[in-house]
Order: sequence, then structure tokens, then C-alpha cells
Amino acid sequence: MGTAGPVPYGEGRPANDRGATMTTPLTTTRTDVDERIDEDTQTGPPKAAHIVRTEPGESAIAKVTEARIYGYPVEALCGERFVPQRDPTKLPMCQACKEIYDMYRAANDGLSETPGT
Repeated sequence: MGTAGPVPYGEGRPANDRGATMTTPLTTTRTDVDERIDEDTQTGPPKAAHIVRTEPGESAIAKVTEARIYGYPVEALCGERFVPQRDPTKLPMCQACKEIYDMYRAANDGLSETPGT
């Protein structure tokens, strides 16, 4: 009876077990960057206090507060988009927003004379 000795490479071993180190190719991932730019928002000092457009049941005060904290732009009734930054009571009222709000008020009973109250 013979004794089993070491098996030479290539004889009786699987093809991937020949003493060679198996490596996987390096992979790189490509990250695509979205380079779209949001619409311009007002960046200079505000010239007027605007009335913020809200959806039915949405609180204008909560919407403005959140926009102020997180830097989100909001849309006024007149269509201007801006990030709330200053105390609106220290600025004159936007006449276009006031006219639009008055028109809403005339068409809808239950709106107060002053927005947000």
C-alpha cells in the first residue's frame, strides 16, 4: 500500500486552487451631480411685506416659520418667491398682495381683514 503524499499542482486539485492568488478588479463608482439651479429667490433687502400663499387648512404662520428656520423659499400672493428673513411688521405691505387678498376676502366669507389672524 502506498502512502499518499502531496499532490502536485494541477493534479487532482480544482482549477482555481493552483496556488495563485485570485483578485477581483478594482471598481470605481461614478456619482452624478445634479447641477440644476433652483429659481432665483430674493437676495437683497426686502422692499415690502408679502402675504404668503397657502393651501386650504395650512397655517401661514407655521409655513413662514418653517421657511425662516430651514431657509426654504415661499411664494407670495403676488407671485414673488423669497426666503423670509426680516420682521414683516417693519416693512410696508406689498400692494399687489393686498389687492389679491382683498379680492379673496370679497369672494370668501370668513376671511379676516388682516391675514394670519
